[in-house]
Amino acid sequence: MEMDHLIKLIDAVSHSGLSKFEYEEADLKIQMAKPEGNRPAGAAVVLTEPPRHIEETEEDSQVITCPLVGIFYEAPEEGAEPFVKVGDTVKKGQTLAIVEAMKLMNEIESEYDGVVAEVLAANGEAVEFGQPLFKIR
Repeated sequence: MEMDHLIKLIDAVSHSGLSKFEYEEADLKIQMAKPEGNRPAGAAVVLTEPPRHIEETEEDSQVITCPLVGIFYEAPEEGAEPFVKVGDTVKKGQTLAIVEAMKLMNEIESEYDGVVAEVLAANGEAVEFGQPLFKIR
Protein backbone atom coordinates (compact mmCIF):
# COMPACT_ATOMS: atom_id res chain seq x y z
CA MET A 1 0.00 0.00 0.00
CA GLU A 2 1.38 3.40 -0.94
CA MET A 3 2.02 5.94 1.80
CA ASP A 4 -0.57 8.45 0.54
CA HIS A 5 -3.25 5.71 0.55
CA LEU A 6 -2.26 4.75 4.07
CA ILE A 7 -2.49 8.36 5.25
CA LYS A 8 -5.95 8.75 3.65
CA LEU A 9 -7.07 5.50 5.31
CA ILE A 10 -5.84 6.62 8.73
CA ASP A 11 -7.55 9.99 8.29
CA ALA A 12 -10.85 8.37 7.22
CA VAL A 13 -10.86 5.98 10.18
CA SER A 14 -9.85 8.77 12.57
CA HIS A 15 -12.82 10.92 11.52
CA SER A 16 -15.33 8.07 11.43
CA GLY A 17 -17.49 6.67 14.21
CA LEU A 18 -15.55 3.41 14.08
CA SER A 19 -13.67 2.49 17.23
CA LYS A 20 -11.70 -0.34 15.57
CA PHE A 21 -10.54 -1.07 12.02
CA GLU A 22 -8.57 -3.97 10.57
CA TYR A 23 -7.28 -4.47 7.03
CA GLU A 24 -5.29 -7.37 5.65
CA GLU A 25 -3.85 -7.84 2.18
CA ALA A 26 -1.14 -10.30 1.16
CA ASP A 27 1.75 -9.57 3.55
CA LEU A 28 0.25 -6.30 4.88
CA LYS A 29 -1.89 -6.15 8.01
CA ILE A 30 -3.21 -2.88 9.46
CA GLN A 31 -5.02 -2.61 12.79
CA MET A 32 -6.33 0.67 14.18
CA ALA A 33 -8.27 1.24 17.39
CA LYS A 34 -9.44 4.36 19.21
CA PRO A 35 -9.66 4.56 22.99
CA GLU A 36 -13.19 5.16 24.30
CA GLY A 37 -12.47 8.82 25.06
CA ASN A 38 -11.28 9.58 21.50
CA ARG A 39 -14.53 8.93 19.66
CA PRO A 40 -15.75 11.89 17.60
CA ALA A 41 -18.67 13.94 18.92
CA GLY A 42 -21.97 12.34 18.03
CA ALA A 43 -20.56 8.83 17.79
CA ALA A 44 -23.03 6.31 19.10
CA VAL A 45 -22.24 3.38 21.31
CA VAL A 46 -23.98 0.39 19.75
CA LEU A 47 -25.51 -2.28 21.93
CA THR A 48 -25.66 -5.64 20.25
CA GLU A 49 -28.78 -7.74 20.37
CA PRO A 50 -29.18 -11.50 20.08
CA PRO A 51 -29.57 -12.76 16.51
CA ARG A 52 -33.12 -13.12 15.29
CA HIS A 53 -33.70 -16.52 13.71
CA ILE A 54 -36.10 -19.31 12.86
CA GLU A 55 -35.50 -23.05 13.24
CA GLU A 56 -33.19 -24.54 10.63
CA THR A 57 -30.37 -26.96 10.15
CA GLU A 58 -26.89 -25.76 9.21
CA GLU A 59 -26.66 -27.86 6.06
CA ASP A 60 -29.72 -26.28 4.43
CA SER A 61 -28.65 -22.64 4.88
CA GLN A 62 -26.31 -20.32 2.98
CA VAL A 63 -24.45 -17.49 4.71
CA ILE A 64 -24.18 -14.01 3.25
CA THR A 65 -21.06 -12.24 4.50
CA CYS A 66 -20.09 -8.59 4.61
CA PRO A 67 -17.95 -7.50 1.63
CA LEU A 68 -16.42 -4.49 3.45
CA VAL A 69 -15.91 -2.76 6.80
CA GLY A 70 -18.66 -0.32 7.77
CA ILE A 71 -21.93 0.24 9.62
CA PHE A 72 -24.84 -2.18 9.03
CA TYR A 73 -28.30 -0.73 8.36
CA GLU A 74 -31.35 -2.96 7.94
CA ALA A 75 -33.54 -0.21 6.41
CA PRO A 76 -33.03 2.44 3.72
CA GLU A 77 -33.50 5.25 6.27
CA GLU A 78 -34.18 5.76 9.95
CA GLY A 79 -37.75 4.81 10.88
CA ALA A 80 -38.36 2.88 7.63
CA GLU A 81 -39.28 -0.79 7.45
CA PRO A 82 -36.30 -3.17 7.17
CA PHE A 83 -35.43 -4.43 3.69
CA VAL A 84 -36.09 -8.00 4.94
CA LYS A 85 -37.14 -9.77 8.12
CA VAL A 86 -36.73 -13.34 9.32
CA GLY A 87 -39.17 -15.51 7.37
CA ASP A 88 -39.24 -13.27 4.25
CA THR A 89 -38.75 -14.94 0.87
CA VAL A 90 -35.91 -13.36 -1.10
CA LYS A 91 -34.62 -13.62 -4.66
CA LYS A 92 -31.01 -13.55 -5.84
CA GLY A 93 -29.99 -9.91 -6.30
CA GLN A 94 -32.59 -8.54 -3.86
CA THR A 95 -31.30 -5.88 -1.42
CA LEU A 96 -31.07 -7.24 2.13
CA ALA A 97 -29.35 -4.33 3.90
CA ILE A 98 -26.96 -1.42 3.49
CA VAL A 99 -23.41 -1.10 4.79
CA GLU A 100 -22.12 2.47 5.08
CA ALA A 101 -18.40 2.86 4.52
CA MET A 102 -16.75 6.29 4.41
CA LYS A 103 -20.10 8.04 3.75
CA LEU A 104 -20.93 5.67 0.85
CA MET A 105 -24.00 3.45 1.08
CA ASN A 106 -23.32 -0.06 -0.26
CA GLU A 107 -26.28 -2.37 -0.88
CA ILE A 108 -25.89 -5.94 0.35
CA GLU A 109 -27.70 -8.20 -2.08
CA SER A 110 -28.83 -11.78 -1.67
CA GLU A 111 -26.62 -14.28 -3.46
CA TYR A 112 -29.37 -16.92 -3.25
CA ASP A 113 -33.09 -17.50 -3.68
CA GLY A 114 -34.63 -18.61 -0.41
CA VAL A 115 -36.03 -17.57 2.96
CA VAL A 116 -34.27 -15.34 5.50
CA ALA A 117 -33.51 -17.75 8.35
CA GLU A 118 -31.42 -15.46 10.52
CA VAL A 119 -30.23 -11.84 10.70
CA LEU A 120 -26.77 -11.94 12.29
CA ALA A 121 -26.03 -8.20 12.63
CA ALA A 122 -27.85 -5.51 14.59
CA ASN A 123 -29.00 -2.26 13.01
CA GLY A 124 -26.35 0.44 13.42
CA GLU A 125 -23.67 -2.12 14.35
CA ALA A 126 -20.10 -1.87 13.06
CA VAL A 127 -19.39 -4.85 10.81
CA GLU A 128 -16.16 -6.24 9.41
CA PHE A 129 -15.08 -7.75 6.11
CA GLY A 130 -16.17 -11.39 5.95
CA GLN A 131 -18.52 -11.13 8.95
CA PRO A 132 -21.69 -13.23 8.49
CA LEU A 133 -24.75 -10.97 8.08
CA PHE A 134 -27.61 -13.27 7.00
CA LYS A 135 -28.48 -16.95 6.75
CA ILE A 136 -30.68 -17.88 3.80
CA ARG A 137 -32.29 -21.31 3.57
